Amino acid sequence: MTALVPILMGSRSDLAQAQAIAEALKTFDITAEIRVGSAHKTPAHVLDILKAYEADPRPKVYITIAGRSNALSGFVDAQVSAPVIACPPLSTTFAGADIYSSLRMPSGVAPAVVLEPTGAALLAAKILALGDPAIKARITAYQRQLAETIVKDDNEVSGHA
Repeated sequence: MTALVPILMGSRSDLAQAQAIAEALKTFDITAEIRVGSAHKTPAHVLDILKAYEADPRPKVYITIAGRSNALSGFVDAQVSAPVIACPPLSTTFAGADIYSSLRMPSGVAPAVVLEPTGAALLAAKILALGDPAIKARITAYQRQLAETIVKDDNEVSGHA
């Protein structure tokens, strides 16, 4: 069964970050669907989105993108049984202190927090790979390619070919 990563943004202003995550997921041949819903402004809409995804039998990991007061990640995590990864946008507002709303969640709510979009995609892939050997193989190949690049760069820089 094909894995799915729903990416929920708090607002359209997070679209570039959502697209970066979706693009990174393509590396592992994982389908992503991007949606917009606010825990503060449209909670019923978010619940409708989540109910539809929860009825879908495909294995999934949710990725949420919301800044400032990141209620979306906690709200989603409290409604679903699948893992949730919060990937809040980089912010200089409030000297970056708004990141704390992603790091501190109430008891019983446990989204992971990954600040880098490609890292969020990789974590989602690793979680989905627990039940899918094909995704695991793609992750292994990806990691091997990263390692080969480092060794190649070292050989070029050090003069050891």
